[in-house]
Amino acid sequence: MSPSDSFDDLRDLYQEVILDHGRKPRHAIRLEEFDATAKGDNPMCGDRVQVWVKFADDGIGRVGFEARGCAISVASADLMAETVQGRTKTDTRALFAAFRDMARTGTCQACDPSLAEPIERLAPLSGVHEYPSRVKCATLPWHALIAALDGAKEASSE
Repeated sequence: MSPSDSFDDLRDLYQEVILDHGRKPRHAIRLEEFDATAKGDNPMCGDRVQVWVKFADDGIGRVGFEARGCAISVASADLMAETVQGRTKTDTRALFAAFRDMARTGTCQACDPSLAEPIERLAPLSGVHEYPSRVKCATLPWHALIAALDGAKEASSE
């Protein structure tokens, strides 16, 4: 097996993860009780997302979302909701910055070592860097989450 074969296998696995989370998101639910919410809209491609956040102690207890759009934006919202639960707001902001770097470049060059495990969970979305117009699809749910954490009601994919 050549190195390119294993790279192709990894790419295929990542694509399967994105399609699975895009078709059957586990956290696609409007939370009945929530402390913050925000909408995100990408008018260039029509992706829309709304996130709901329930805080617990000094962090994020639960995240739910509704999304309409491509498999990348739905999968990103689902993986995000799964990954940020139990994290502090500060940690979540750092994770978003690391994820955005990974979505833009394919790697997380300046990642704090404490973010290695959550970034690994989000790695299936690292391939969007090859398609610049898809970076906004992957980061839109995160922009909505950060807007919710900031008390804003809307976010853009910029």
